[in-house]
Amino acid sequence: MTSLAPMIRMAIFIAVFDQITKLIVVHAMNLKELGVILVWQPFILFRMAWNKGINFGIPLGSKWVLIALALAICAWIVWWMNRDRPGPWVQLSAGLVLGGAVGNVIDRIIYGAVADFLNVTCCGYESPWSFNVADIAIFLGAVGLVFLSNGEPEPR
Repeated sequence: MTSLAPMIRMAIFIAVFDQITKLIVVHAMNLKELGVILVWQPFILFRMAWNKGINFGIPLGSKWVLIALALAICAWIVWWMNRDRPGPWVQLSAGLVLGGAVGNVIDRIIYGAVADFLNVTCCGYESPWSFNVADIAIFLGAVGLVFLSNGEPEPR
């Protein structure tokens, strides 16, 4: 039987790392007041954005609906991992999604919205969207779950 420890460790690491980056950038560097901080011109800047919706700010009900939806998805992923007991790479992918979702849920509870601050630009294109560490983790984890899980449980 495969332990779920890799998933749990990754989820905790991502949620904590996400919150630490937000404390540093949004509060210690005062991005919430400054609005924009140039990091590596012209490619990366910190641009404060409070996301009250889902991806790209698309509205989907109240913050409590979004929190409930995120927690339901997390519960389903935990159930899936517990049922199938996949190998460590699939578990790490699941942990990325779980940690990112928890990081963004913490934001919704504390701020009423998700604190997004990373903004990537290139070649004269200025992106209107900001994101955060949790968003990166959710994206990478979802890609990992799609491409690494073959739908067959580990032998018990």
